[in-house]
Amino acid sequence: MRPFAYTRAETVGEAVAALAADPDAQILAGGTNLVDLMKYDVARPGAVVDINRLPLKEIEELQDGALRIGALVSNTAVAYDERVREKFPLLSSAILAGASPQLRNAATTGGNLLQRTRCYYFYDPSTPCNKRQSGSGCGAIGGVNRIHAILGASEHCIAVHPSDMCVALAALEAIVEVEGPEGPREIAFADFHRLPGDMPERDNTLAQGEMVTGIRLEANHFAPHHTYLKIRDRLSYAFALVSVAVAMEIDRGRIVDLRLALGGVAHKPWRDPLAEAEFAGATADEMTFGRIAERLLTGAKGQGGNDFKIPLAEKAIIRALKQAAAGRPQDQTIKAIQ
Repeated sequence: MRPFAYTRAETVGEAVAALAADPDAQILAGGTNLVDLMKYDVARPGAVVDINRLPLKEIEELQDGALRIGALVSNTAVAYDERVREKFPLLSSAILAGASPQLRNAATTGGNLLQRTRCYYFYDPSTPCNKRQSGSGCGAIGGVNRIHAILGASEHCIAVHPSDMCVALAALEAIVEVEGPEGPREIAFADFHRLPGDMPERDNTLAQGEMVTGIRLEANHFAPHHTYLKIRDRLSYAFALVSVAVAMEIDRGRIVDLRLALGGVAHKPWRDPLAEAEFAGATADEMTFGRIAERLLTGAKGQGGNDFKIPLAEKAIIRALKQAAAGRPQDQTIKAIQ
């Protein structure tokens, strides 16, 4: 274990000051990702800022049906909250599709947004990885890349974002609330995570010293027509090869509003709002769903070992759209089988 300074923050201001003082400082909340990375000698923080005493553990109802979820609310608490299940069932379904009950009990909302990729090369300090050590190369390109990106990748990195919760938050267009040395600000969820470009070491757009304090969900009309479909190697604890979050509003058999986010395929939850908008007014049928899948996967590129993800994603998108249109989400389908 490498030595590091430890700070237990009593206020958000103290946490921000500690983060701003050390560019190598990292936040400790549930620790389900950071502790593993430190054990593997992947993360080497100069300081660890423990935020578990901060007042960020509440789910708050706002005006007009919106919800604010504190950064320290556990994944389990979010998934089983009656207000979330009623108004934002897509989020509950996505959380329950991820990890294990034990991990969901410990993992936090803010930590889920900030978790690192599960790329094999990132986790192995003996191999090249531009995300772990800038300029060292990407071992996955031309290497073992079955789980890697088919969209939005660069010549420097083809890692994917591992979160299930974030895929749902992308479809729901959540707002990320952050606090930093310059005060509070809000970040649209689509702008929070980054594509790798030539700086794959940066996962998000947080500035030095900033921390996530919560997320906000605005009211919507998607509860009747939603689904979270996760394709993985085994039904128990496993990360997605491809996942699809669909939030759709339908009127008399036609699409009024469509939001669709993909997981397991890119460096961030993948959405294409311009493509979604093209299908406003289209008939909600299998022919339309096939066209949506084709449009959303425009530019998809395999790396050899993950070529199968392209047809898999196409089939998953169509299946998810059919589930959402029928008002029979994936989690209800599993319960019916059981």
